[in-house]
Amino acid sequence: MSTIKLKAQDGSLVEFVDMIIGSGGMKDVYFSPDRSYVVAFFRKPADFKTKERLELLTGRYRDGIFNSTESEYWKNVFCWPTKIVEHKGLTGVVVPTYAQHFFFQHGSVDGDKFKIKGKEKEGKWFASSIHQGQSLDPKERGSWLRYLQICLNISRAVRRMHLAGLSHSDLSYKNVLVDPVSGSACLIDIDGLVVPGKFPPDVIGTPDFVAPEVLKTLKLRESDPNKVLPNRRTDQHALAVLIYMYLLYRHPLKGKKVWDPDDSARDEELAMGEKALFIENDADLSNRPDKKWLENNESPSKLKVMLPYADPVALPYKILGPFLSKELSRAFVDGLHDPSKRPAASDFEMAILRTLDLLLDCSNSNCRQKYFVYDNSRNPKCPFCGSAYGKSVPVFDLYSNRGSGRFTPDNLRLVGYHNQYLFKWHTNSSVIPSEKLSAHEKKPVGYISWHQNKWMLVNQAIPALKDVKAAKLIPIGQGIELTNGLQLLLDDQPGGRLVNIQIAQ
Repeated sequence: MSTIKLKAQDGSLVEFVDMIIGSGGMKDVYFSPDRSYVVAFFRKPADFKTKERLELLTGRYRDGIFNSTESEYWKNVFCWPTKIVEHKGLTGVVVPTYAQHFFFQHGSVDGDKFKIKGKEKEGKWFASSIHQGQSLDPKERGSWLRYLQICLNISRAVRRMHLAGLSHSDLSYKNVLVDPVSGSACLIDIDGLVVPGKFPPDVIGTPDFVAPEVLKTLKLRESDPNKVLPNRRTDQHALAVLIYMYLLYRHPLKGKKVWDPDDSARDEELAMGEKALFIENDADLSNRPDKKWLENNESPSKLKVMLPYADPVALPYKILGPFLSKELSRAFVDGLHDPSKRPAASDFEMAILRTLDLLLDCSNSNCRQKYFVYDNSRNPKCPFCGSAYGKSVPVFDLYSNRGSGRFTPDNLRLVGYHNQYLFKWHTNSSVIPSEKLSAHEKKPVGYISWHQNKWMLVNQAIPALKDVKAAKLIPIGQGIELTNGLQLLLDDQPGGRLVNIQIAQ
């Protein structure tokens, strides 16, 4: 195999081994000799518009995102093209190789039955109960906490892309790599990004993720003003679908309703487009599958791994907690047919951050998910495996210093479990958890511990930690027992927080 050397459009040297390692719908992909990057060539000669778009994506738009203090974060969540090359009349882009954790280490069950070991962790493998239950090696599955972190990373990437004035147009589990072991996610196929009003989309999207308004107007002419093409709001629909599927392993619109019994293709078109109906819409239950319907439509072997996820009666989306369920309702009830009402990526980002603070660790060591959202009950149970939690729950209600020693409620909570960490954004409301945080601000400042049948808060790095009622400082390196009604000052600076502790038991 020969190595081909080229000069990129920016004058730098680009090399690739003359052997195709992968092919997509539009491109053939080649490795560089050291495998640190790939070169992806479009199979058809690129027109002027395509070249102009690639120049902007590898130039101005890339510089705007990566020439910043947060560039290391964005390098992990975007696989962004860096250069343009030409070879034998074809245009190509240079793209960094995916990080190693985005390749399957263990593959699938039964001696890698599906031959995925060493291949990219395409998101579709992690978004269905069938794959989760009977296809993946358990070591590849991760925990529910990691899926929340995956959704957080995707939401941030989409938020940043939209902030730059770009749309993905084909956001789906085929164009997002995920690693449930580390909670990482990476958007790929960036070279097809849409610049509204300047560069239209190359595709309408991937089935299951295309917004209803796009499908509804699909057959209209390009010149028809009513025709809807992929845009920022269709990305918002696709993002909501991704989040719903990664957390519940089912599709939000695929239920029991049949719109056209004589034409399956037309039925699918209506179900995902003009007649789309959320399977958990409380105002219309006609599309909601239940256990009896599932038993009549699925084989016992499939049903064994599909349940409880395929049954929204047994595992409703409300188990995701108040913040995420609110945004999903906005996406699939209010905004399903009214794109202006869909939550933005930043709304999902904030909802996930708040949900992470409501997690409990499941008491069942064999539970697949390991974590669940605390529902404020006195005897919480894991909705995934049904196990009772079995311990009391320390709940931190957060209040912020608004000046003059006046603390007002933030309507936020932190739920404690063994080895749960506190961070700076818990101790001070002016610190916002985002990609902008410094390495120092990301370090834990305290942790909660179940020790000798008591809940304790151990001070790692909170200078002002104080028992308010006892007027006593808790020095760094020491702990305090968490008791019902305890009030702790976490930070005495502007924005500093006070917490009121409740022990639910």
